[in-house]
Amino acid sequence: MTPSYPCPVPSQKFARSRVGLVLVAGWLGGLSALAVPVETNALPAWPAPPAEPYVVYERAIAGPQDIGVRPSFFSRVANTITGTGAGQKKFGRPFGLSLDDAGNLLVTDTSANAVCYLDLARKKWRQWAGVGGQNFQSPVAAVHHGATFFVADSGWGKVVAFDEQGKWQFSITNELARPSGLALAGEHLLIADVQRHQIVICNLMGKFISKFGQRGNGAGEFNFPTHVAVDDQQQIYVTDSMNHRIQVFTADGKFVRAFGSAGDGPGHFSRPKGVAVDHSGHVYVVDGVFNNVQIFNAQGRLLLACGEGGDAAGQFCLPNAIAINAQNEIFVADAYNHRVQVLRYTGKE
Repeated sequence: MTPSYPCPVPSQKFARSRVGLVLVAGWLGGLSALAVPVETNALPAWPAPPAEPYVVYERAIAGPQDIGVRPSFFSRVANTITGTGAGQKKFGRPFGLSLDDAGNLLVTDTSANAVCYLDLARKKWRQWAGVGGQNFQSPVAAVHHGATFFVADSGWGKVVAFDEQGKWQFSITNELARPSGLALAGEHLLIADVQRHQIVICNLMGKFISKFGQRGNGAGEFNFPTHVAVDDQQQIYVTDSMNHRIQVFTADGKFVRAFGSAGDGPGHFSRPKGVAVDHSGHVYVVDGVFNNVQIFNAQGRLLLACGEGGDAAGQFCLPNAIAINAQNEIFVADAYNHRVQVLRYTGKE
């Protein structure tokens, strides 16, 4: 598969220092040497063989067939006649990712301007191109709670809520200009607004509760925040994109700590995107320029880096978002490779 958009190439310093993989002493039992894969036919793993892997590649999802959806009889007939696979929609540019309480995957596609809901257990794929009689303009993030889907559309400048039949319920516009990221925290909805440089907190009926942040580079200030996530302790993680860092806050928006800085080596960021936290407290950050996922401990110390630019398994082209389920499966929106890649943390410390 050839990406439809050229992947940026990391600087030579970063490429030399990671070689697609960073090992950090402590988490990896004192190993500090970089490793490169030696079995070209083996599925990617980090660190590479012969070291014991901490993260392994599982699969990629590009369309309904990849989650076991069978096309209808008429689609199979059309495919036989035309060879086009009629009725099987594939990702154009998967951009935003989230997982609901049942472990189902919600994906926004900014090429098709659509929202896809992947029921992984029942092997069903649903898709909405709009709501309330209007087509989405730029759906960048989505979450699902109960019978309600919330979609942040940066083109509309609002968050819309609709039910499983695609029926509009309400819109959230208060304190918003260009929503870019969504996360659920109990009965609260967190909205990152990239234009107003703030996080807005609403209840699940869309009522404004509070907000925090303003433009700047100090503690608790933002420079184009793009993504937001919540850990098991209800701490809030914000990708402070143009400040090249991740900031951590309490559930009510009080600053806790920050980590990361601009740079071209491991542990630094060029264009941090999606952020997620697993049940062990590890923090995963996607970098859209480095084309990798960097993993940190709770204090912000780098543990491991996975991936590099390209279109093979375990390689990325402008990845944007990340989500982690209860089974330690790591879903990464590999936007310009038109797929979601699935990795897995092996659970080793």
